[in-house]
Amino acid sequence: MKKLLLFCAVCTAMTAGISLQGCGGSSVEFVVDEDNARVDVLYGGQLFTSYIYPGDLEKPVLYPLRTAKGTVVTRGFPRDPNPGERVDHPHHVGMWFNFGDVNGLDFWNNSYAIPAERKPNYGSIRHRRIVKAESGPERGELAVECDWVDYQGAVLLREAASYIFSGKGDWRIIDHITTLTAQQDTVTFTDNKEGLIAIRVDRAFEEPSTRPEIFLDAAGNPTSVPAMNNEGVNGHYRNSEGLDGEKGIWGKPAGWVSLSAEKGGESITLAIIDHADNPGYPAHSHARGYGLFAHNNMGSRVFDSSAPLFQLVLKRGESVTLRHRIIIKTNGFATDAELNELEATFSQ
Repeated sequence: MKKLLLFCAVCTAMTAGISLQGCGGSSVEFVVDEDNARVDVLYGGQLFTSYIYPGDLEKPVLYPLRTAKGTVVTRGFPRDPNPGERVDHPHHVGMWFNFGDVNGLDFWNNSYAIPAERKPNYGSIRHRRIVKAESGPERGELAVECDWVDYQGAVLLREAASYIFSGKGDWRIIDHITTLTAQQDTVTFTDNKEGLIAIRVDRAFEEPSTRPEIFLDAAGNPTSVPAMNNEGVNGHYRNSEGLDGEKGIWGKPAGWVSLSAEKGGESITLAIIDHADNPGYPAHSHARGYGLFAHNNMGSRVFDSSAPLFQLVLKRGESVTLRHRIIIKTNGFATDAELNELEATFSQ
């Protein structure tokens, strides 16, 4: 059985500008279990999340995500369904990175729910290998290699992704840095709303809804969601431009977007921060009141008909690098000032 606790190195935290309360229990460690297609990520010996890549998922994900107190902030369905959860969009699992139109293939919406006759229209991201799992007293880095493939297994893109985990006390921070390299003569990313880095959140982080709703995926398939009990449902979106609520922020460009809620008496903020060097910066928000929290650098005109059409073309061997920072803060909501500072230090 390949199950190992890997490496230890002294690293510098990437959050020096923020006063991270409490220094105890901040070490980051990895437990690699290749037999079960997972890498557990521990802060101070406590499970924070796992990088998982089982054969029944169409992309690797971090699942589930927790606060520093151990509270789960991601939806359980479809892997570990919980009573009262929505059962829409089975491709929304934990935290993931992919896109809805690469050479005409939909990587975003692919899941076990797609009928076999339609599978040729979808792409998958296949984990290839773990490059590095380096633990440390303040910071840990997990580096992996993946292939973006079509239905027949032909490789469009080779992905080199790093997940850098840091943060102390009430803060958990994930810097996701990925480089995509074209493996075909031409690989084209075309303006599409389904992207790019995303989290499907727990029911508490949704906006209250009192009516039955139907959501359409990118292929036009209706997904019915009944009205549910709104007890404990109190999610609140806000972005770096001072806009708030799903209607205020959806489709708007912003350096960061936050989502805050109380869960079990715990005040929690999630945030996605864009990087100034990313193509399409500042990214457009693809955040929905029903629990999808996404930020998209490759959607433009799809959100704003007056905006220029986004298109990124890579020739064989050419690469693009995208960087995003994920924040999970507990014991009090993160302030605009704190998120602005985290954005500034990240883009440095």
